[in-house]
Amino acid sequence: MARQGLSRALVTASWLAEAVRAGRVGAGLRVLDASWYPPKERNARQEFKERHIPGASFFDIEECRDKSSPYDFMLPSESQFADYVGGLGVSNDTHVVVYDGDEVGTFYAPRAWWMFRAFGHKEVSVLNGGFKNWVKEGHPVTAEITQPTPAVFKARLNRALVKTFDEMVQNVSSLKFQVVDSRPEGRFRGTELDQGLESGHIPGAVNIPFHSFLSETGHEKSIEEIQEIFRAKNVDLSKPLTATCRKGVTACQIALAAFLCGKRDVAVYDGSWSEWFHRAPPHYKVSEVKRGKA
Repeated sequence: MARQGLSRALVTASWLAEAVRAGRVGAGLRVLDASWYPPKERNARQEFKERHIPGASFFDIEECRDKSSPYDFMLPSESQFADYVGGLGVSNDTHVVVYDGDEVGTFYAPRAWWMFRAFGHKEVSVLNGGFKNWVKEGHPVTAEITQPTPAVFKARLNRALVKTFDEMVQNVSSLKFQVVDSRPEGRFRGTELDQGLESGHIPGAVNIPFHSFLSETGHEKSIEEIQEIFRAKNVDLSKPLTATCRKGVTACQIALAAFLCGKRDVAVYDGSWSEWFHRAPPHYKVSEVKRGKA
């Protein structure tokens, strides 16, 4: 079961390079660059224009989201997602490979992977090691922009993979599912600011920083190593599990890591700390630091 999950959720750079060389990128195989960076640091779209994997399209997480929400990167509606990915040439029969250019190896790609899965698309994989290792291994890059032929994609949200604020509040007392927070330890404990927000965590949550699942090269660790990471934190992969973070992005790394171990039903709290901080009562925000009112 686990090996099957590994082959489905990840593809290697050598596998994708062969697919590119063989001309298989097209209606049956779409490659999407899902990079996003803080605006003052890097420009993801500009970097895509300058160099990307041949045949790839840019998956703009700023566009493919619920723009009416006050919180970052919340899931769009079914029709919005369907229209957006259809415009990238993705149909329900397309194998989608997502990657990003972050220096850690993989950062935003698992969010795109999870979004496809949340909307019912199972044939989606993350490029193991990301663009960083694609370049390091000497695979081809291009500045040529591909215009994919639009396709029809039918989206159906799998609500079991998404948790709402109300469900998270109820779980504080009911403890129906485990909660793993993927943010850095200081933000989880409340000892450092979380991108401008006072930090802390949801009561009962366990902290596993997302980079724990990545090797020094930026590849996913082995299934055995991932299982041990979960065991060390007393996270039972045979029981319900929800992942959270700052804005629903690195939480998807938890979902991906568990998926590699054969657990395909990890939910993501889409609003994560950005919503929890603004909506939860004070006693539901656990922090080691007592701060005054902002």
